[in-house]
Amino acid sequence: MNDDAVFRALADASRRQLLDRLYDQSGQSLGELCQGLEMTRQAVAKHLAILEEANLVSVKWQGREKLHFINPVPINHIAERWINKFERRQLSALSALKKALEGDGDQ
Repeated sequence: MNDDAVFRALADASRRQLLDRLYDQSGQSLGELCQGLEMTRQAVAKHLAILEEANLVSVKWQGREKLHFINPVPINHIAERWINKFERRQLSALSALKKALEGDGDQ
């Protein structure tokens, strides 16, 4: 998994908006994703191609229609690698503080 490609893909607000739309309703066509956006169809297609390259979006052909689905695995990988490790330290500190405070109350 290429973390750099995922970070680059997520760095753009338009691509994050497309991911949000796919999170709300997965399996949308290009035409459906274009509705209500202030982007050209070509711009949306380019953003989707970048999301596909980063493995954040997968596609399925249904006849002549290309449906887009969000793939949460790369985002979860980023969370596990970059976010959760910082939370663990804070949670451990809070747990130690709780134990220390509860230990003082028993004496």
